[in-house]
Amino acid sequence: MNKQDTAERLGRALQAVPRNLREDLWTAALAPVPSSGQRSPWRDWLPTFLLLLVPCTATVAVFNVNGLAADYGYNQRTALLLGLIQSVALVTAVFRPVASWWVATIVMVVVEAGAEFPLGRAMWFPWTIPGIIVQTWVLFLLALRLRLRVAVAALVISLVAGRAGTGPTFEGQVDGLVRAVTLFTLAVVVGALLRSRRVARTQLVVQEELTAEERGRRTLLEERNRIARELHDVVAHHMSVISIQAQVAPHLVDNPSEELKENLAGIRQNAVEALTELRRVLGVLRSEDTPSERARHAPQPTLGRLDELLDNVRGAGLTVTSESTGAPHPLPPGVELSAFRIVQEALSNAMRHAPGAHVRVGIGYRPSGVTVRVANTAPARPVPPSPGPGHGLLGMRERAAMLGGELAAGTTSDGGWEVTAILPADFSKQPVEPVEDTR
Repeated sequence: MNKQDTAERLGRALQAVPRNLREDLWTAALAPVPSSGQRSPWRDWLPTFLLLLVPCTATVAVFNVNGLAADYGYNQRTALLLGLIQSVALVTAVFRPVASWWVATIVMVVVEAGAEFPLGRAMWFPWTIPGIIVQTWVLFLLALRLRLRVAVAALVISLVAGRAGTGPTFEGQVDGLVRAVTLFTLAVVVGALLRSRRVARTQLVVQEELTAEERGRRTLLEERNRIARELHDVVAHHMSVISIQAQVAPHLVDNPSEELKENLAGIRQNAVEALTELRRVLGVLRSEDTPSERARHAPQPTLGRLDELLDNVRGAGLTVTSESTGAPHPLPPGVELSAFRIVQEALSNAMRHAPGAHVRVGIGYRPSGVTVRVANTAPARPVPPSPGPGHGLLGMRERAAMLGGELAAGTTSDGGWEVTAILPADFSKQPVEPVEDTR
């Protein structure tokens, strides 16, 4: 950056100073305390705080009026008016710190301009001791409620206005001015630090909420991609079977007619085209986290492999019992796959979050579908800390919603956890609509 650019930027900054001061300090709007993202006790304690502040304001007003009359040479009426106006700023600063700062500063200038007193009697001139208290309090609230730029501007104006009309200092007054400057500066610094701390906490809470929301959205998309990949395999398998059967069918009939051949060829052609489109649309989901070639061509699991799953879980040290009710009957591949995955995920959650617990797995066959129930007792050993929100419940809810079913999960009376899913098998009577997870 060359000198010309620096000079132009400095010029624009200086030109903006009056406008910034007008925007920052020429206002009487409310200035709320920065929120930390949680319920603040400020509102709860405000009535009690004001109740204590009012008698303090009355005490400060009495000393202020006496100081203006005795040390600054004002008559009782003028001293009463100025003292009350300046002292009331202690209360109004809680709600409107900028307006209260203007009141305190203007009263200070008026007192400074009209004071008549023997030099040496007012060591804090142009402020009375109560005036110092008011000005310090107002500057503190200003720094606590507004940006640092506003507080620094108010501090500078207060010091310049106080020093401009003081004139030649006398012996002992310098110490008073130094103490006043120190108090005002300390009030602004403490208020600004408290404000910056609350603002940082607020930003942290907002960022955590955004991160949690983004994590949930990403988890939802990842689980839906996983479901789509599995369903792609199931549908692709059946479309391939249709294509092969349509191709073989003419050879199973003696002297098939041309019409039959034409219809079967059309069925095969439509199946091949549908399979191609399916692979083109859903096959892209394999671009991330591509499974091995063996895993890609392996059949998707069904409830027929449930015993194998339970044996693997028992081998990992989990106590599992299973039961089946109703007459087992064939289910659509999507229902079989979703039921198996729900049991698998529920068992994984039990191993992670309920070490030493006893798990019961129930499969209930119904004419219209299947009911899956996985329940575990309370953990028998201390539960290790969770690394963060996972995909378990979200994935199970997505699978149930995809089939038009229902899933319920929650704690049991003995301190354990239970997952129950009702998966319908008649899709013609069950509308399938994607459902957003609200957990």
